[in-house]
Amino acid sequence: MKRPVNMYAESTPNPSTMKFVADVMLVTDGNTAEYVNQQEAKGSSSLAEALFNFPFVSGVFIASNFIAITKTEALQWEYVSEELKAFVLDWLQNNEVIIENVPEERDVEVTEKGSTETISSAPQIKTDADKQIFELLEEFVRPAVESDGGAIDFQSFDEVTGTVTVVLKGACSGCPSSTATLKGGIESLLKTHMPEVQEVVALEG
Repeated sequence: MKRPVNMYAESTPNPSTMKFVADVMLVTDGNTAEYVNQQEAKGSSSLAEALFNFPFVSGVFIASNFIAITKTEALQWEYVSEELKAFVLDWLQNNEVIIENVPEERDVEVTEKGSTETISSAPQIKTDADKQIFELLEEFVRPAVESDGGAIDFQSFDEVTGTVTVVLKGACSGCPSSTATLKGGIESLLKTHMPEVQEVVALEG
């Protein structure tokens, strides 16, 4: 018997990403799951794995009650959004478990001055300042960013330079307007509450 689930699709600030919102929770406890290919989704989310069977799907991000799907440039949303919505809705109506295993934080490659370094994207909360920044992002930033189909997670704070590093996920990753959000919104918020913060920089999740 199918469970009653309703869903609607909405655009995000990232033109490559569409957000599919359900009236049921898909993942709890503040967890998120991001996949950039079918191999990553295997053993973690059968739904995400199935979505990569669509040749135009290039990314899947799952958080709270929505799935943000990123497509390639091959097709416009007007040709595929209804098909994706129907597929996801049918899956949710027939399956209560959306993520079988929450994926571990993926390491991020950072390129700077000609060299590439791989660092962990898991939050590095070691000091009171780290904890305060993390809590500010969770309270004031996460709800707004999730409403746009993405997530911005705290990664680290360098007390010497005053630099806060965050990780962009979902619709925020590769979004043309994310830089403006980062500088105009998040950086201003953190500077207001914590004068020791000088800059906010982002890694692509």
